[in-house]
Amino acid sequence: MSILELQNVIKIYGEKEQTVHALRGIDLKIEKGDFLSIVGPSGSGKSTLLNIVGCLDTPTTGNVLYNGKSLASLSENQLSDYRKDNIAFIFQSYNLIPVLTVKENVELPLVIEKKFTKKEISEKAMKIIEMVGLKDMAHRLPGEISGGQEQRVAIARALVKNPLVVLADEPTANLDSKLSEEIISIMQKMNKDNNTTFIFSTHDHLVEKHAKRKIILKDGMIFSDERF
Repeated sequence: MSILELQNVIKIYGEKEQTVHALRGIDLKIEKGDFLSIVGPSGSGKSTLLNIVGCLDTPTTGNVLYNGKSLASLSENQLSDYRKDNIAFIFQSYNLIPVLTVKENVELPLVIEKKFTKKEISEKAMKIIEMVGLKDMAHRLPGEISGGQEQRVAIARALVKNPLVVLADEPTANLDSKLSEEIISIMQKMNKDNNTTFIFSTHDHLVEKHAKRKIILKDGMIFSDERF
């Protein structure tokens, strides 16, 4: 079943001579439970596509549907709820809050949701922190850990609320191959057990190897779309 659909999505940045055609008529159906890697050279439109699916950006023309409903028809508050309730992001730049500890950063999506008790939030956060190998770092600030550890915090924060869709921009970029395998294994388990949909923008062959579907973008267009 298709949960997200892009219909002839075009994204243009800039004006006149300075225009950049980031996406050129993307038609794409994303199925529930996809474990999908989007690959292609830098500038091919991978991050733009993720941002549009996650409502961090809007198409210049075209339409994005969620469960058959156009996201363009939603108000700002409804869009915010859509992102909060359904989407989790793993950014290349981590986007951790520097004054919060590792544990508090991971707890934040659950605090915002307001669905759990303080005890439940703490337990869920510690469980995922332990899964990404940071139990001993839980009470440190982001500035007190390495870049690779910050990436693991960002991954834990994205996975802690069991989202419907995880959008991951180069999620293994700062991890060694052993840890990358462990993180991908955690994501595969969520994909299998909870039918969580994962969409990766990546240059990492390890992520590609484990993907169940691979889309190649070139010059803002889908060059190929393969399932395995």
